[in-house]
Order: sequence, then C-alpha cells, then structure tokens
Amino acid sequence: MKNIKKITAIALYFLCLSPLAAQKTQWTPDGNAYYSFTKKGVEIVDVLHPGKDQTLLSSNELIPAGSSEALKVQSFQVSPDGKSLLLFANTKKVWRDNTRGDYWIFDKNTKKLTQLGKGLPASSLMFAKYSPDGKKVAYVSKHNIYIEDLSNNQQTKITSDGTDGMINGTFDWVYEEEFGTQDGFRWSPDGNKIAYWKLDARGTKNFLMINNTDSLYSFTIPVEYPKAGENPSGCSIWFYDLASGSTKKADISGDEVQHYIPRMEWVLDSKSVILQQLNRKQNQSKIIVADADSGNSKTIYTETDAAWIDIKSRWNDNDPSGWDWIDNGKEFLWLSEKDGWRHIYKIDMNGKETLITKDAFDVIKPEFFDIQNKQIYFLASPNNATQKYLYKVSMKGGKAQKVTPETYTGSNEYTISPNGKIAMFTNDNVNTISIGSVVSLPEHKELVAAKRSAKADPAIAKAEFFQVTTQDGVTLDGWVVKPKNFDPNKKYPIVFTVYGEPAMQTVTDSFYTGWNGLYTGNMAEDGYLYVSLENRGTPAPKGREWRKSIYRKIGQLNIRDQAMGAKALFAKWPYIDTSRVAVWGWSGGGSSTLNLLGQYPDIYQTGIAIAPVANQLFYDNIYQERYMGLPQENREDFVNGSPLAYAKNLKGNLLLVHGTGDDNVHYQNTEVYINELVKYNKQFQLMSYPNRTHSIDEGEGTSLHLATLFTKFLKEHCPPGAK
Repeated sequence: MKNIKKITAIALYFLCLSPLAAQKTQWTPDGNAYYSFTKKGVEIVDVLHPGKDQTLLSSNELIPAGSSEALKVQSFQVSPDGKSLLLFANTKKVWRDNTRGDYWIFDKNTKKLTQLGKGLPASSLMFAKYSPDGKKVAYVSKHNIYIEDLSNNQQTKITSDGTDGMINGTFDWVYEEEFGTQDGFRWSPDGNKIAYWKLDARGTKNFLMINNTDSLYSFTIPVEYPKAGENPSGCSIWFYDLASGSTKKADISGDEVQHYIPRMEWVLDSKSVILQQLNRKQNQSKIIVADADSGNSKTIYTETDAAWIDIKSRWNDNDPSGWDWIDNGKEFLWLSEKDGWRHIYKIDMNGKETLITKDAFDVIKPEFFDIQNKQIYFLASPNNATQKYLYKVSMKGGKAQKVTPETYTGSNEYTISPNGKIAMFTNDNVNTISIGSVVSLPEHKELVAAKRSAKADPAIAKAEFFQVTTQDGVTLDGWVVKPKNFDPNKKYPIVFTVYGEPAMQTVTDSFYTGWNGLYTGNMAEDGYLYVSLENRGTPAPKGREWRKSIYRKIGQLNIRDQAMGAKALFAKWPYIDTSRVAVWGWSGGGSSTLNLLGQYPDIYQTGIAIAPVANQLFYDNIYQERYMGLPQENREDFVNGSPLAYAKNLKGNLLLVHGTGDDNVHYQNTEVYINELVKYNKQFQLMSYPNRTHSIDEGEGTSLHLATLFTKFLKEHCPPGAK
C-alpha cells in the first residue's frame, strides 16, 4: 500500500538533470564526479568544478555496426582491468524499474561494440556483471542464469529449470515490491563460483487483470501475487562451481515456503555466503553462514521482536545488495530496534554484538560507512520528528555528533561520495529549498554553490507545524495551511490528507509540504484549511514503541488517532466549520479515508479514496502479514481493520477512484467495496481509469482529468470559503 504517486519536487528536479540522477548515483572511481547519460552520450559530471564536464563516450561511439541510432544507455560498469565497459541499454520496465534490456561490451581500445546474449530474446537480459577477473559476464534471461566468455562469446547456461514459476537469479513480484530485491545472483570474490537465489513460485496463484480497451477482444494480464494468508514462494540458495560445472544447494534449516531470504552476499574469503533469513511472520531474523563447498550452514545471530523486524530501514536507496563489512571481514554493521531505538551495532562472525550508537534517539537511515576513517554517517532528528539531519559516530561507538550546521533546518538529504570526503547536499524546509550544493565532510564546508534554490513566496500561504494531544493522551505532529486573509473569527472548511500506515510519513518539514498536486487552483486562496496529522504506526523517528504500536491494529489504532486528532482540533480551533470536513488519501491513505468515513461518519462528511485496499486479505502477504500477523491465527484483526466492515455506516459523500490495471492494489478491492455499498443502498461516485496502474498517470490527459475530478468533487461536497 505504498503510494508511489508521491514524487517530491527534489526527485523531479534530479529527473530533469539526467536519467542517472533519478536512479542511483554512479560515481567515478575517485569519487569526485559522477556519470550522466544524455543525448551527447555518457558524460562525466565534475562535482567540484561545474561546467568542466567531460565526455566518456560520445553518442557516435554508441552506434552499433549496421545501425543508425546510438544505444540508449541507462548504466554501465567498468571492467576490472579498465579496458572495456559493460553497457546496459534499450531497457524495459519490470514492475517498477527498468531492469531488463540489452547488454553490450565496448572495447575502449578498438572502439568496438559487441552485444552479449546473442540468440536470446531482445531486451531480456538482467543484472549482467563482470567476473572478478573481467574475462566473463554473467546475466539472467527468462529466469535462467548464463555465463558468457568474453574471449569467444560462448554462453554457458548454469540453470535450466527457469520458468515463470521457477525463478533463478531474480525475484517474484512480491519480493521486489516489499523487500526491494531485484538482482538475485552474486559472483564469489575469487570468481570461481556464483551464488544465487532460486524461488519456487509454482504454488503462487496468478491474479488476472483484464484489459478491455487495447484490442477487439479483451485479454488477461497475469500477476504472480500471493495475497495475505497465501504461502510465499519457496526460497533457497544455490552455488554453481565454474570449474566442475556442478551445482549445490545450501542446507538452510526451516521450511522454504515459511521463510524469506531478503539478503545474501559472499563472505570475503569466497568460502561461504552470509544471509539473512526471516520467518513468515517477520518477527524473527537469523543471520546464517553457509559453506559453498559442502552446503552446510550455521546460524550465528538471532533476533526476535514482539511485533515485526523492520529490515528496509537498514538499506540505503532501498537497495538490499551488499554487506557492510568492517575489520577486513571479521565484523559487519547491523541495525536493530531491540533497545527501543533504531541503533547501529557491529557483529562479529561468532555473533557477538557491540552497540555503536548509544544516544537515546533513532537512526533514521545509515548514509555512509567510512571504513578508512572508521566513521559512520547517518540521518537522525532527536528533537523534531518532522526533520532530518546528518550525524556521525565513530565505529568504536560513543556519542554521535551532528554534522549538519544549525543554520540548515528541515529535511536534509546527502549523496555521499565513495571517498567519504564530499557530498551532494540538499536542504529543504517549508521556507526554502536548496538543491545540489557540494559540501566537504565532516566539516560541512560548502565547496560548490547550489544548482537551484528557491524561497517560499510570502504572498502564498505555507504549512505551519503544530502538535495536538488527543483524548487518549497521544500527541500527534501536524501541519496546517490556513486560508489566505485568514480570519480566526470566521468558520472555514477543513480538508485532511492522510496516509497513516507504516510505509510513509506525511508530516515532514519540506518545501512542498502542504501542496496538493491534485487540486487545480490554490486551496488557501479558495478558503480551505488543509491539514495532515501523523498517527502512531508511521515511520517517524519517535522510537520503536511509536512505530510498532500499530501491530495487528492497522485500520483501527491509526484510524482512531486520526479521528481523535480531528476532534481535538475542533476543540482547539474554533474557526473550523465542523459541518464541512473532508478527508482524502491514496493507496494506504485511500484505505484510511474509507475507514474514517465508515468508523467515524459523524466527523467526516466527504471523502476521496484513491486506489484503496478495501479488504486487507486482498493485499500481498509480505506487507500485510508483517504488520498484521497471519490470517490463519488472527483473521479477525484483518477483518476489523478493513474498510469493507464499515461500508454500511457511510453517511457522507464518497468519491472512489481506481485504475483497473493496478498490479499493486487490485481493482478487485474497489469492486467488492462497491458491492457492499450497493447492498446497503449507499450512494457514491466512482471513477475507474482503464488499464492505469497504482500511480494512475499513464495515458494522455489522465493526470489533468484526475485533478479536475478531485477538485470538482471537493468543491461541490465540501464548499470552500469562510462563513
């Protein structure tokens, strides 16, 4: 139920810079520049000397023999000897990202381009990477793994059972969606073996989406989608030995269908791999080492939690690949909430742990492990959960030091160079935004001025932050954008925007906070109070108890916090017109909107729910079971937290919006909710967008149509302006 529609202005800005910057920054070896892919070819952007960019590969050099067009390169790798480049081009989307395409070798001496995977389907290769000696490249195609010898382009197929149901070297839909896993194989450091994931998805049922518009006869689009209560794909780890051509399965204890393996990497000596195994309920995590020759494994570390173990917070850029080794592979860094805060630990290969960050506040996210200088950089905000600042701490442990200067308030973001000496820096708060400056670390001295900056227009109302305490004694952060020419002696309609689930915060101190991209016009000028409240269970840096209190209570605890927060505001702000109260949300926010209308119909008169989950049993197992448990054990929690149970209580005005091609939150949710509304003669408005996905932005005119619809409905049923 993640709202992928929400793209920040910062992300949009970097998207305009280059396709690369919108993905993961690809630095040069010295860490002073990064690569940008433009119409000119592949360029080297000098971070420290703007305007002195160099061309690594011109567009003319990217034209294959027999073609008149240059390759559209998305990324590349440099060979270990530096003599060739592995280019990823002509890419295609797999669910969220462009992870399949064509791979080419560019020889820097001969300037020759050679395509890999000849004979395999076009744009079918995935995750190609050089062997450590640079003489081979391994890749995935159609769920099988291949090794190609670069001296003669001979292919060796190391798995042969790959099908839509048997997946080698990559992952199924739900692993990618919920764990961020995509690349599913690893070369050993010595290049003699490959370790890879094998997922058995043959027991996973396909959810069939239907396309009624793109051909004379409708057709179905199958998505392998394990819903809550359904078994996940069986997951195992295998080894391939290049010398013998043999494969061996890692002997990992536990039922493969009742466990997940979201992380796996080689130990630096190439003799074994280290992996993280989660049980089905995701409240037990084991770190396991498996020997590559014998397959034998042993558990070196176990962690449990009464709710769930939050693993994605450990990963920078939503990428679980890599292992954070220190002390030449004798120890590694790890995150845990076991003491009530999200803290960084180091763990040795015998499982002995040592706490590094000892301050009583959360690590929001690790940013960079500076192995050479034995420093860790991370984001935190001890005193204000709406903000983010850079801190550093010694790997030996101790008190963390704030790196971000006091003058930079708000939400600070860093892209730190691999050399650990510089970072591209963005400062973002409701008053100002400054993007793309370069600062030194740890001094935080500005080396290059921001590429773009702006200040809030004083004539335009901006978000103001507040806190409100509910009758349950819970203090919620919030923001409000007040109407233009606000008069506290008048009465104004109030519109709440809500998310409310563990995947996202809505109350953050950033430049575009309070902006509603679905409203055609200006809400403040039209006379609305626009508000958001941060309920318990969202990923705010307020400690484990704040985040985990929602366990088995999604659709209940978060909904009560929102409703009681609204009531507290009604009592605190006499200028709210309680006869004009609206709420809207997308995805998990759409679910919250329906629950608020159904559970508290006397508070909210109008709601707009976009792509909502109406029945929690219809969402995917990894997400829903992580936060709600297993339906086989506590089905009543799923039922009681679902909007479907409260549709009969609807009193107000409802606009339901959903894309029929939503592979994330299926349109099925809206249809079953409609059935319930019909059953109880509840009138509502519906907008179905044919074949649109969860973002509802495909197709000419779609975004404008949705915004126009949203605005028209809101104005009609929650009229703006003071009274």
